[in-house]
Amino acid sequence: MNAKIQSNTISTGLAMFSMFFGAGNIVYPLALGQYAQNQNFFAITGLLITAVGVPFIGLMAMTLFDGNYRDFFERIGKIPGFLITLFIIALIGPFGAMPRLFALSYSTAKIFTGDISLPVFSAISCVIVYFMTFRRGRILDILGYFLTPVLLTTLVILIAKGIMSSPETLATDHDKLSTFLFGLKEGYNTMDLMGAFFFSSIVILCLKKELLPDDQKDFRQLITMTLKAGCIGASLLALVYVGSSYVAAFNSESLATVPQDEILATLALQILGPYAGVIAILAVSLTCLTTAIALTAVFAEYLHEDITLKKVSYQASVALTLAATFFMSTLSFTGIMSFLVPILVVCYPALIALSIINLLHKLYGFKPVKIPVLAVFIISLLIHLL
Repeated sequence: MNAKIQSNTISTGLAMFSMFFGAGNIVYPLALGQYAQNQNFFAITGLLITAVGVPFIGLMAMTLFDGNYRDFFERIGKIPGFLITLFIIALIGPFGAMPRLFALSYSTAKIFTGDISLPVFSAISCVIVYFMTFRRGRILDILGYFLTPVLLTTLVILIAKGIMSSPETLATDHDKLSTFLFGLKEGYNTMDLMGAFFFSSIVILCLKKELLPDDQKDFRQLITMTLKAGCIGASLLALVYVGSSYVAAFNSESLATVPQDEILATLALQILGPYAGVIAILAVSLTCLTTAIALTAVFAEYLHEDITLKKVSYQASVALTLAATFFMSTLSFTGIMSFLVPILVVCYPALIALSIINLLHKLYGFKPVKIPVLAVFIISLLIHLL
């Protein structure tokens, strides 16, 4: 039984990496290295805090709530909690993260696929995701056992050769503090904290799969397993972030005029030659596919159970989710990010505060929640407006 639990913890850690590692997780470490150049150490340190540390704080906080996001958010009030839940799940679903996945995949693939338009590409992607999401019970198995190893292999090849063959980084005019703060804020764009709130229930169910009924109620054992799986997922994310940011930093001179969503494909061609197109397309497509499957399942479940009160079937909810995603994806990567960035800059700090406060509440009985979260939100809003 212990061997099965250990194997289950490892596969869950790999699945967590797959679910968190989406479009923003490719673009922003690369764009960070392109920007930071020889100050990349400070930039990537900032990004690791908000793109690795913060999401896993959120995941641990949600584990203490047994993955129940309603209880988690309703600590700030029933109606505000419902509205914030709806807002977040819409952003990580068809009105933000999901269309960004398709747009990024298209931006990379169009270098090799010729005249296929973004709408056609998005429609094909939606059909693929629909059939892979249709049977919910297979989602974690697909992510953990098949897609993740392929994804990691393609990324490791690109990063390893990129670091070994790249020139030295250029000197930048950015100072260390501003570079660190830039990386800290870029971590918001991964949106992984938002994802953690809703992926947690899937993770907990997966971890409980090999436990006996009595052991499933053992709070300490579940927390320990979550920590172990989280360390696997967090370590993989951190390694990929650091490696990809340094590859971009080493090649920042040749990437100076390259749009963010085309950096990966450009690097692949520069570093690995013409055959790297296959690797770039495979890496991006698999990354986008794994995260899109998880996000589609989460949003469709929410639409099925909470919004329509099961009056609309799960399969129909999946179709509606992907239809909305399709129309948003036609805005292109740049258009989607123009919509998302101001929202994330203002709202993300308040969500971080809520995660930390709820964690302290469960561990130490910390009571205040509404005033601290509201104060952080107001400060973020004022800083953005000023």
